Amino acid sequence: MSDLTAKVSKDSKGSLTVEGYEALKYHFHYPSPVFDVKHEKLASIYERWQRVLIVMDTNVHPIYKDQIETYFKHYNIEITWKIINGGEIHKTMDTMLEIVDAMDAFGTVRTEPTLVVGGGLVTDVAGYACASYRRSSNFIRVPTTLIGLIDASVSIKVGINHRKLKNRLGAYHAPLHTFLDFSFLKTLPVGQVRNGFAELVKIASVGDKAVWDLLVKHGKQLVQTGFGYNGGEEVREPGKEICHRGIETMLELESPNLHELGLDRVIAFGHTWSPTLELSPRIPLRHGHAITIDMAYSITLAHSRGMINDAQRDEWFGLVSSVGLSMDHDLFTEEMIAVATEAIKKTRDGKQRFAVPDGAFGKCKFLNDVPISELQSVLKTHKAFVKERYGSGEGQEAYVDAGDLGAEPEAYAKGKATDGEEPAESLKRNGINGVQKAAVGAGAVPVDHSGHVTNGITGTAECGC
Repeated sequence: MSDLTAKVSKDSKGSLTVEGYEALKYHFHYPSPVFDVKHEKLASIYERWQRVLIVMDTNVHPIYKDQIETYFKHYNIEITWKIINGGEIHKTMDTMLEIVDAMDAFGTVRTEPTLVVGGGLVTDVAGYACASYRRSSNFIRVPTTLIGLIDASVSIKVGINHRKLKNRLGAYHAPLHTFLDFSFLKTLPVGQVRNGFAELVKIASVGDKAVWDLLVKHGKQLVQTGFGYNGGEEVREPGKEICHRGIETMLELESPNLHELGLDRVIAFGHTWSPTLELSPRIPLRHGHAITIDMAYSITLAHSRGMINDAQRDEWFGLVSSVGLSMDHDLFTEEMIAVATEAIKKTRDGKQRFAVPDGAFGKCKFLNDVPISELQSVLKTHKAFVKERYGSGEGQEAYVDAGDLGAEPEAYAKGKATDGEEPAESLKRNGINGVQKAAVGAGAVPVDHSGHVTNGITGTAECGC
């Protein structure tokens, strides 16, 4: 909910000035499972209308349809479904307008919240539809992927792709409520848990030492067991603490900067070179792997400057290696580093603003004085270190799949998969030729969730971070 306090003043020449301040208030809840009839909070919001319009995608709907219908039937609330196609090539104006049409046919009242359940693509597109419908209407968000739970849930950004440009159309539109239910990880494949784990590494490395220590202690088991929801119940409590602390740290860092006017952003760690790298391979990298390569290089940079010691460097690489995240890539080259650095500076008002750990994990410093010669030298050091310790540095299940894209990866790579408007080939590459077109990220699986889809335009990270 929001309200605006404003005053009107007039100068000596009769010109008028309006000065206003908007108060935002939105809520986070931790029921688990959220669609268990014993948890009445969500249903109670819809008692006034005795009905609910639910937006989901074709990946999530078959898995949770019965559970959701049982839940709302228990509370005598009638469901109307709007099922959209999942995958990045469907993050379009056409999909957004489908949702608008569904809201119109449903007769949505402006204050009546649309319920959006799924990964970041669904919450982005449906959130933008709600931001646009009657100029602003409410929605409630139930993220179903790890990235959606611990990263995208913090942001109030919503949007869609336009032609070849990622998230080119969008808004800042806060959901009325966000329900955070980590039991969704039970149906999330390991590759997608690993993908989201990278975002926890990000916030812990530069924002929360306590989370970092827990990740080091439990990281491998957390990924393998879906944070204790697929066996390994002994890690469920530490996993819960990690996720809750991570979310709260992100909120504390980002809440004063929801419209991203401040450009020194701690949670931009890992998002300097990754927007260019993510799409460079023939089949794009998953977002978590791309940002981990970026973070790994940043760790090497911090180590080369004496900001972290050998033991800290080795602990960081040991953690990401143990969970199967990537640390290097053949296309992460001097040329790419140069292009990506210039691109991100345009987003960061001409400064580098490289976020790196400072002295200890959980602390952050921004670097603005790194010449290209140093970046190139550090890259050689980084590649030699990774090769000696970890081989190629490529992680497990590092590349996007059909669920991420909304098309088979090979068809996408050959430019034969389309969203009805733009060839997928047009989304494929960026940065290296100096013309970054768009980007596709990760957070979904072909038989499970549509995920948090992220990446950049001309070097801009376009995710919850």
